[in-house]
Amino acid sequence: MTINQTPLKDKKNLLAFSAGIDSTALFFILLKQNIPFDIAIIDYNKRSQSKLEVAFAKELSLKYNKKCFVKDVQLPDSNFEKNARDIRYIYFEELISEFSYDNLLTAHQLNDKLEWFLMQLSKGAGLIELIGLTQIELRDNYNLVRPILDYSKNELLHFLDENNLKYFTDESNFEDKYQRNYFRKNFANKFLNEFEKGVKRSFDYLEKDITSLKIELVPVFKNSDLEIFRKNQDDNKNIRTIDKSLKIRGLMLSKKQRDEVIKQKEIVLSNKIAVSLFEDFIWIAPLSSSIMDKKFKEICRVYKIPKNIRPYLYDIDVDIKELSQRLVF
Repeated sequence: MTINQTPLKDKKNLLAFSAGIDSTALFFILLKQNIPFDIAIIDYNKRSQSKLEVAFAKELSLKYNKKCFVKDVQLPDSNFEKNARDIRYIYFEELISEFSYDNLLTAHQLNDKLEWFLMQLSKGAGLIELIGLTQIELRDNYNLVRPILDYSKNELLHFLDENNLKYFTDESNFEDKYQRNYFRKNFANKFLNEFEKGVKRSFDYLEKDITSLKIELVPVFKNSDLEIFRKNQDDNKNIRTIDKSLKIRGLMLSKKQRDEVIKQKEIVLSNKIAVSLFEDFIWIAPLSSSIMDKKFKEICRVYKIPKNIRPYLYDIDVDIKELSQRLVF
């Protein structure tokens, strides 16, 4: 069992570790291929077993000379999955910033990919949302890499058992109160057990189809959390561009929100992100309620800056005249 070393070799890699089947398998695959990495684990204090998992992480890191970062948290039961995910990524990004890691490695695998596909399919999603879990996802100051995304849970389990490697099983993964577990238990695992080869081929074709669409995902201008993209004549492509940017910011658009973006052209999403489809560009920035002075307002009016974007430009002290000149093609 091997992974693509290209994005990982000669890089500083941080592995999001849980001591479960997936992350333990990835730990030993990385070791086998001599890929450098350290590990980080979160103890949510929801299960007595979590203390054993943290101890196992420390034991592995000591044995194989890896740094092991541990965060201990207490979260309420309400909206636990989302809060846990938010805490997890905030912590990982703090470590990445402090210790200059290039990549964050997560142990998402084929079952996770199919679960995501089915969850998005049930909500009404387009092609990009359906194939939301990809091998490499570019973030602001690091890459999110999923090295074992093409391996199924059964393949990873076989790898661990064949090599007599210890791992833990999180019993909460079988509780139907979590939506992902419902899709895993009732659909994804059963389907993969029967049609694994076909599912792998289909995902490969779908990802190639996305590439062939050539959707513009590179901003023509970026400053802090402001992104400006070239607008397309095809509204569907514009929505895909917006979707991609917002996903990186931790926001998933609903069908209703997508429709509203196209209808209104200038909108605030989830009370935190301002989006504007204005003339030749797509503008995306955090919502700001700053009070602008009259001179700045007038400059924005003259250079036709979208109204809902102006306060954030004021916050980050953008030279409006210079920005407008850069947007002239």
